[in-house]
Amino acid sequence: MAVMTLRGMATVNYFAADWAAAKAWYTELTGIEPYFLRDGYAEWRLGDREAELGLIDARFRPAGTPAGPVGAVLYWHVDSVSEVLDRLVSMGATVHEPAQDRGHGFVTATVVDPFGNLLGVMYNPHYAALAAA
Repeated sequence: MAVMTLRGMATVNYFAADWAAAKAWYTELTGIEPYFLRDGYAEWRLGDREAELGLIDARFRPAGTPAGPVGAVLYWHVDSVSEVLDRLVSMGATVHEPAQDRGHGFVTATVVDPFGNLLGVMYNPHYAALAAA
């Protein structure tokens, strides 16, 4: 039997130099308190599959890790990209890529949160169908 790889997003981690402010910002954004806290680390379980969002104090950033909006973008499924994008901007995020219709019902957008992390939002019809099933 083959070993299954990349079975699903488990945890995405963001770094923040002002960890306390970032923790407050993500608590406001998600509408829930982190379920796990320790010095310099907070974690929320989010969405239909309880994916984990981890927030790490930048003092724990591994050596050589670039700061700022670099690397891969993880897209969180949302019911309305335009509404969530407006909310993110109203909370101090900066649009990195405005809402884009990718065809076949897929819509994406990315912002840079106030702490320098790329945050993607997406309406994904496949995700919506699985969640409704």
